Amino acid sequence: MHTVVERELELNLVLSPERSIPVPARLMYRTNDPYAVHIIFHIGSDTPVHWTFARELLVEGVFRPCGHGDVRIWPTKVAGRSVLCFALSSPDGDALLEAPSAPVSAWVERTLRIVEPGTEAEQLGIDEGLTALLSPLPADELWLRDPWPSDESVDDDA
Repeated sequence: MHTVVERELELNLVLSPERSIPVPARLMYRTNDPYAVHIIFHIGSDTPVHWTFARELLVEGVFRPCGHGDVRIWPTKVAGRSVLCFALSSPDGDALLEAPSAPVSAWVERTLRIVEPGTEAEQLGIDEGLTALLSPLPADELWLRDPWPSDESVDDDA
């Protein structure tokens, strides 16, 4: 069984320095995918927009600028409010979003209490899976046995 940590919040899609529009979003973390965080944007279309990236990136982005390429995150202040900026790039376009820092930080903290950093691999059960995969089965003993008896037989008549 796995745990899901979700948080609904409103982000601002920055269109220009003077103009932004609200975008409802959901932050999601699943213990069966412990290295990733998911953000689902509800933009008024038939299907929401999904983004998935490393939880570690978001953890670091709460404190300092980080990331490169498709996802970049940094903390800043806008009109006296603490926000996290998300710069997202894809073949379909680029977006700059602002999220309120406090609820995102609190949500990240909840994910860290559920799966502590450095223990993510334990959630995946990789060691148990490899042990099960590599453990010998009763039939393996038959398979590994020499199928041809030795030709070195003792002849009592000689």
